[in-house]
Amino acid sequence: MKVKQLSLFLENKPGSLTRPVNLLAKAKLNILALSVADTQQFGILRLIVRDWEKATRLLEKDGFVVKLTDMVALEVSDAPGGLAAILGALEKTRVNLEYMYGFTQRREGKGLLLFRFDDPDKAILALQKKGISPVDTVGLFQATAP
Repeated sequence: MKVKQLSLFLENKPGSLTRPVNLLAKAKLNILALSVADTQQFGILRLIVRDWEKATRLLEKDGFVVKLTDMVALEVSDAPGGLAAILGALEKTRVNLEYMYGFTQRREGKGLLLFRFDDPDKAILALQKKGISPVDTVGLFQATAP
């Protein structure tokens, strides 16, 4: 129910994103979702790959510090109010949504979003009580199969 996200700190300068992306490409590891955030000094590359263990070893071997984070993948109706329904299910739980970003795939009129909660297990329970089930890892990766 949770998906592993890899986070890498990068220098905020031209070309710094190229090195990790090329490493993954050469190893035939497809990036399924990513987010890049920046400050003046550094950037954070957050990404999802199927074989996160292999990607982690590869990146660390090349000198990157990789942080693993649990994410929750949810199908969100691609219609007005889709995201509001998800957020409404969490409203009284006191679970904090730290950030989110979209997946590269879309399924049957629904988008896929990745959510970083401060307490992913509590968020999953609250969502399930409202009839919203996270996408399991197998289903998620099948949806993004080439």
